[in-house]
Amino acid sequence: MANAKANELAALSDAEVREHLDTAKAALFKLRFQRAVGQLENHAAIKTTKRDVARALTEIRAREIKAAEALAEGSHR
Repeated sequence: MANAKANELAALSDAEVREHLDTAKAALFKLRFQRAVGQLENHAAIKTTKRDVARALTEIRAREIKAAEALAEGSHR
C-alpha cells in the first residue's frame, strides 16, 4: 500500500499499520541508499515516502492517545 492516505490507514488494524510503517521505513532506507550511490532516478519518491512514514506514525500516535483517554475515562468511574 504505497502512498497510503490517512483515511486508508485509519481503516487498518494496529498490526497492519505497524507493518505498513515498517515497509515504508524500509523503502525510505533503500531510496536514501540509491541517492547516496547516485542511482536514484525519482528524487520526489523520497519526499512522498517520508510523508507516508509520517502518516503511519501519526495514526499510531492517535490510537495511543485514544486508548489512554479511554483508560482514563474508565478509571474515573
